[in-house]
Amino acid sequence: MMVSRSCISLLDLASGDMMNFPHTPRNLPRVITVPGIISDIEDESSSSDLNISLSKTQEKIIIVANFLPLNCQKDLESGKWRFSLDEDSLYLHMKDGFPAKANVIYVGSLKIDVDLSKQDEVAQELLEKFNCVPTFLPPEIQKRYYHGFCKQHLWPLFHYMLPMCPDIGNRFDKLLWQAYVSANKVFADKIMEVINPDEDYVWVQDYHLMVLPTFLRRRFNRVKLGFFLHSPFPSSEIYRTLPVRDEILKALLNADLIGFHTFDYARHFLSCCSRMLGLNYESKRGYIGLEYLGRTINIKILPVGVHMGRLKSALNHCSSAATAMEIQKQFQGKRIILGVDDMDIFKGISLKLLALEQLLRQRPDLQGEVVMVQIMNPARSTGKDVQEVKKEVYSTTDKINEMFGFPGYKPVILIDRPISFYEKSAYYASAECCIVNAVRDGMNLIPYKYIVCRQGSQVIDDALGVAAKTPRTSMLVVSEFIGCSPSLSGAIRVNPWDVDAVADALNLAITMPATEKQLRHEKHYRYVSSHDVAYWAHSFMQDLERSCKDHYKKRCWGIGFGLNFRILSLSPSFRKLSVETLVSSYKKTYSRAIFLDYDGTLVPQASIIKSPSPNIITILNDLCNDSSNTVFIVSGRGRDSLSGWFSQCENLGIAAEHGYFMRWSREATWETGRLEADFNWKRIAEPVMTLYTETTDGSYVETKESALVWHYQDADPDFGSFQAKELLDHLENVLANEPVVVKKGQHIVEVKPQGVTKGLVAEKVLSALNEGGKLPEFVLCIGDDRSDEDMFESITSMACSSSAPEVFACTVGQKPSKARYYLDDTIDVLALLQGMAAVSNTKSSCKREI
Repeated sequence: MMVSRSCISLLDLASGDMMNFPHTPRNLPRVITVPGIISDIEDESSSSDLNISLSKTQEKIIIVANFLPLNCQKDLESGKWRFSLDEDSLYLHMKDGFPAKANVIYVGSLKIDVDLSKQDEVAQELLEKFNCVPTFLPPEIQKRYYHGFCKQHLWPLFHYMLPMCPDIGNRFDKLLWQAYVSANKVFADKIMEVINPDEDYVWVQDYHLMVLPTFLRRRFNRVKLGFFLHSPFPSSEIYRTLPVRDEILKALLNADLIGFHTFDYARHFLSCCSRMLGLNYESKRGYIGLEYLGRTINIKILPVGVHMGRLKSALNHCSSAATAMEIQKQFQGKRIILGVDDMDIFKGISLKLLALEQLLRQRPDLQGEVVMVQIMNPARSTGKDVQEVKKEVYSTTDKINEMFGFPGYKPVILIDRPISFYEKSAYYASAECCIVNAVRDGMNLIPYKYIVCRQGSQVIDDALGVAAKTPRTSMLVVSEFIGCSPSLSGAIRVNPWDVDAVADALNLAITMPATEKQLRHEKHYRYVSSHDVAYWAHSFMQDLERSCKDHYKKRCWGIGFGLNFRILSLSPSFRKLSVETLVSSYKKTYSRAIFLDYDGTLVPQASIIKSPSPNIITILNDLCNDSSNTVFIVSGRGRDSLSGWFSQCENLGIAAEHGYFMRWSREATWETGRLEADFNWKRIAEPVMTLYTETTDGSYVETKESALVWHYQDADPDFGSFQAKELLDHLENVLANEPVVVKKGQHIVEVKPQGVTKGLVAEKVLSALNEGGKLPEFVLCIGDDRSDEDMFESITSMACSSSAPEVFACTVGQKPSKARYYLDDTIDVLALLQGMAAVSNTKSSCKREI
């Protein structure tokens, strides 16, 4: 077995130059200065400002994909397998985006079955010759994992096809899911054999390996891990039908950076995280970040590109030139519309043919002039649906050719055989128009390849008799449901289901003036040539570095079992507050101030019964009856509720509505905020909030004496959040001249008087105690939400003074906070308070005995 650093010398034996076509080196900024130490360099400056490349500090970039970028062929004489690099593989092309000296390792499966006795020998050969680490999945696992769960369940679902009945999809099968998890575990084990977790980067590819991040993160808490999804990510209405939806989402969130081709795919993913896991996201300085247990998972939106060197090499190859001449001769005097698609149910080939039929009906003059050449790539999966699609394509083709064809002319030419890259390049270069009519597709690089090939080359221009300075043209008809569509602003976008509209688009494409075709082509070529696969890989790696720069600045804890495993990442100074530590300090001090939030601190947020239990009343009375203590409940609730609930607590101080109303004991009078009680602003704010309540199902307005609160926790998560932003903006505009602040909290928008915060309550109480000669030696503050952060900040600032007391700022729940301590839940809070109450009771008993 090869483990971590011990394998580096062996890996160094592998060849570094694996490409024989033009390479585009790109430098990446450094993030690691010394192993285990992250530099503080901000990435706002361009990469050119950082002249030390990644390759000088990191060991490897590990690319993990379902299949290795290899071709396999068996030698009939020796019976041995012969391997070669698959120069058409995207994963091989990615290397151009990395530094020239980067050591790139590939982990994945082979497309063949290797005898168990030969696997070690093959693995050693692939590592030494190609930097490849094969996974060798058992045949039964491979079948259930790839052809089962991936192709029969995930792939259709991610392309918006639900298994409504057995004829149109396969129902969820737990055995297939178990195979999927097992296969991902095998991939993770292979990565662990070659990874140096302190220095290496891991980039996982596509939906086949969506739970792999959990296995890696569980083994190495600080692994530098990126994931890119090459398929669509469906809307939450589709995705949430998946029985293992939470497991997959949580697994993906164990990556540091998650990439998507389009904003739509990213938006659907973020919506699922919001609706199913309750997570919020925001954009900072152009980057979308998802906060999850103290970690920030960054979202990358960038479509993959093509390899310009590979395409130009193909255009300059003699095979492409010869094929182009044959195509020119075969279709002399005709205008070629080209389609290149995999044979599957989502590519819309039949819809494309029906559009051609409609075009020939509407434009009889085009009969004999227009030819659609449809290249059908081999199907990537097997099944009844593929056979039915193929049958339909052939029957539709035969019908069109019989209806509109004549001797010497067939409107549709099907090429249903393996076809070389050079032959495809020749067809791209010869076609006047290219149509991609998929009903759903993740990216689809066919339009990009077509644009590059239409730019031509000296060799193919000579073969076709095109002058070097001839203006280049191209026309694209693309489905609006494919990932490349947003980046091709000059293409004619269509709804593939609207056959008439597609026919009109084809007509427009072939009749458009040459000057406009030229302008559209030039615009597309500028984009495609500058946003190639090297640019994509380089950009992703830069963002992955940025996403991992804080790994060693925080403490990490692994929590959860199985696929529910996740990492909690918090400040090194942030730790759990133990009863023993607090009680020890409590005993030594004789003047104490205690501030307690209510909801989420003394009673659970989810509790239906909001009033305090008898146990809470007893504990608070024990603390309040200790003359050394000043105890305050500081809550956003109204004073009527709080005074009624705590009527049995004679010496308990209460600060209601975040401190606008305040009293020091049960018999004391309520003090109001320092501002005059002018609530005329309510007459402006309340109608606005009512309007949003009427238009947002599940929302309501809470009217307090000093504030108005709009709640939307029961509304649709996305719509509620959207409406909250609109309401916030609306209220800020109409209340701009009023003495109030408008704040957005957790599922609320609140309007309250200026200068009213829980932090000011803490400052006022501590100041009063100081003036009375009872400056606290011990300060405890416990709360669970954003409003409590003001209290934490106020009492923590006291620790910097010369007569600093012992300060314990404690949040409820393990999450980022200004507090230095945390408790897990309300049970822990009550246990802590019970410990202090026991000390006070003992003290009181001793006094009585004396």
